[in-house]
Amino acid sequence: MALPDLPPPILIEDEEGMDRLLSDLEGETEIAVDTEADSFFVHREKVCLVQITLGETDYLVDPLSPGVDLKRLGPLFADPERTKIFHDSEYDVLILQREYGLTFKGLFDTRVAAATLGSTAPGLASVMLEHFDVELDKSQQRSNWGRRPLSPEQVAYARFDTRFLIPLMHRQREALQAEGRLMILESECRRLEAMEAAPIVFNPDEWVRIKGARGLKPGERAVLRELFILREELAAKANEPLFRIMNNAALLALAQRLPRTSKQLTGVQGFSPRMERRMGKQVLDAIERGLAAEPIRHAPRMPKKDGTENLSEEELELYDRLRRLRKKEADRLGVESSYLLHRLLLCRVAVERPADDAALNGMEGFWDWQGEMFGARILEVVSRFERDVQDGNLPKRKNWRR
Repeated sequence: MALPDLPPPILIEDEEGMDRLLSDLEGETEIAVDTEADSFFVHREKVCLVQITLGETDYLVDPLSPGVDLKRLGPLFADPERTKIFHDSEYDVLILQREYGLTFKGLFDTRVAAATLGSTAPGLASVMLEHFDVELDKSQQRSNWGRRPLSPEQVAYARFDTRFLIPLMHRQREALQAEGRLMILESECRRLEAMEAAPIVFNPDEWVRIKGARGLKPGERAVLRELFILREELAAKANEPLFRIMNNAALLALAQRLPRTSKQLTGVQGFSPRMERRMGKQVLDAIERGLAAEPIRHAPRMPKKDGTENLSEEELELYDRLRRLRKKEADRLGVESSYLLHRLLLCRVAVERPADDAALNGMEGFWDWQGEMFGARILEVVSRFERDVQDGNLPKRKNWRR
């Protein structure tokens, strides 16, 4: 079905517009929200647009305009009695919290709801097609949202990101209640509300996350570290994203080839003549600094994205057993596994090793419904693990990182 013809959205681009929006928000208990940022065009992304739908009215709030202060939306977002509907809210919540200090209560995430109901394609375009027979045009997804004025295509794209979220929420809530899964959605939304945005701080040791970096020789690692630092400095100065300065593959190739002249630089795959003219001398200087530095014989340890970096060898073994249990239950129920038992909760279980219902149910972040659905199986896994520890039957882990 084609998208419906609608009156233009209301553009909020000054203090008077914010006054009107806040007035219109009074008494509304269901508000659809989305954001657009400029991460593909700048060094540090920022919120460039906030879309809000109230009933049949769509608003596009422009935080780049003078007089538009998104902090004025703080009481709305923090009010648990007013439902804020997002689709895939984690990114939106974190960027709004980091930039404006906003906190969130009363979230309803329609992506979480779709995945909890068994959807294997819970993206917004797929969900819209399934529920409303509407095809969303996603061609503007990576457009430059920091550029003004917004194009007609951007305006059309942005307003439809929130246009259907309120009726979608009602359909999903009814289905979740019918299938006895509403508590899964609600607990995941409470977790999203409790997230804390970490400040963006450059860590020069993050070079180790580049694919192939650990396989470099010690001297090459030192060069890669210097190139990694240089790329960050150039990106910050030019206000461009890292990949527009130099991609990871080019960094790795430079560290392996170790060019010493401009001609050798352009012979490295991924390093063009244009790049040589733009930053060739700085790259060669960085290579020289790396060659003169102490070789890096032991790669630095970075925090694991799954939160397991502080687990002991025994704890990691139990964590893996719990993950296998989670996958089995997720496959049985047709629900994304992270919504059943979040990885951080599994880490907590692996550390605390609860021995009975009281200990398990008393754990931080463990919900009653999780105890009812999985408590006995979790305790069984822990109990069997404890027996294996006592009997010396734990398997030897290959490539243990410690």
